[in-house]
Amino acid sequence: MIFGATIVVFVVLFVVVLVVLSVIWLVQTQNRLVYSEELCQNALSQIGVQQSSRWDALSALVDLTKNYSEHEYRVLIKAITTRKSVGPETPINEAQEQENMLKNSFGRIFALAEAYPDLKSNTVYIKTMESVRELEGQVRMSRMVYNDTVTKYNRLVRAFPTSLVVIMFDFRVRYYLQTDSGKAEMPSMISPESF
Repeated sequence: MIFGATIVVFVVLFVVVLVVLSVIWLVQTQNRLVYSEELCQNALSQIGVQQSSRWDALSALVDLTKNYSEHEYRVLIKAITTRKSVGPETPINEAQEQENMLKNSFGRIFALAEAYPDLKSNTVYIKTMESVRELEGQVRMSRMVYNDTVTKYNRLVRAFPTSLVVIMFDFRVRYYLQTDSGKAEMPSMISPESF
């Protein structure tokens, strides 16, 4: 009788310890997922901050274009007024769309500067373009940090047994920022006419 009671106590104790360890693991895993997801959101917010700085630089350049091309000025002002801020909850495709709008707008300014050499030699233009180049480097670095952070998060989300917690708390795989497909291929250094 004592032997049977001892076994029951051990079984109950084993079950209690197993439940407690399972709860501790569940809480730690959920916290790790939250921490990792927050890092992804922070990395995306950093991209938004730098995009905002680039929009400010673009605004300064647009003011310079007003004296050279009224049409380009209106097109660029429209792009600036339709921009959206990028934050932690911004869908990746929207962040990518904002990046494309920025690149398109800067491309128009570069083309305008080529057409008007005195715009290109303007000191405000030169300083702003230096600032834009620095910001471009920061955005590239932030994009790499974001994608690296998403990689770590996605590995955590997809790995077993963490994936069981993912289902319980509705964590989802995050998408990467895509690179410009036009920059993916190495440009040809040899002209076709040379053959």
